[in-house]
Amino acid sequence: MANLKITLVKSPIGAIPKHRKTVEAMGLRKLNKTVEMPDNPAVRGMIDQVRHLVKVEEA
Repeated sequence: MANLKITLVKSPIGAIPKHRKTVEAMGLRKLNKTVEMPDNPAVRGMIDQVRHLVKVEEA
């Protein structure tokens, strides 16, 4: 199964609370931090919700 590299590129401070919680649930606590997550529909949904805050690459 493929993985995705997700990097936080924009601060979630001004984002709505639901988006802030989504970013934190993905394990992104600081700017420019990168996490690897499995490529599945649940993770894709989280990415789609906060796509304006993150950068996604195939790992």
